Amino acid sequence: MDVTTDAAAPWLIVGLGNPGPEYAGNRHNVGFMVADLLADRVGGRFKRAGRAQAQVVEGRIGPPGPLNRRVIVAKPMSYMNLSGGPVNTLREFYKVPVAHVVAVHDELDIDYGTLRLKLGGGDNGHNGLKSMTKAFGSEYHRVRFGIGRPPGRMPVADFVLRDFSSVERKELDYFVDRAADAVECLVIEGLERAQSTYNS
Repeated sequence: MDVTTDAAAPWLIVGLGNPGPEYAGNRHNVGFMVADLLADRVGGRFKRAGRAQAQVVEGRIGPPGPLNRRVIVAKPMSYMNLSGGPVNTLREFYKVPVAHVVAVHDELDIDYGTLRLKLGGGDNGHNGLKSMTKAFGSEYHRVRFGIGRPPGRMPVADFVLRDFSSVERKELDYFVDRAADAVECLVIEGLERAQSTYNS
């Protein structure tokens, strides 16, 4: 049950990925890449979050005045399939309603670099989302970053745990930047505006 439904409640922006340098460039870690950029934008450095198995940066986004939002940018330091526990610990600690949680994650069923924003829904086989939904329900926002389908008969697990290709990396910074813009638009101006601008 939500601690608060206050419109002024903070937002918890969660980049999904796997911890460790061996995973840093993986397609499955694009959520971490977007979280890193958002942390830079709010001018903070990630630090360990108390008893939560996560790293966080606290800050504010948006113009001065009523559209300025308090945000907690987080990277769970559990593995992807255990993300729900750390995220829920943070959510409860910071008193964030479920509808103010934003998960940024890779999405197989969308072309590379394409974004789709939505509220609620299924997990589409994504283990990070599955773990979050099990921990506190499905009515949180998602910023889905398309990575496309694996070529030929490559297993999905192999594909998502490989680094972006050299061709993909040429545009990766641009797409990560655009995803961070989409998160900011969602938090500041709402889902409908963000969808009309970024659901390409």
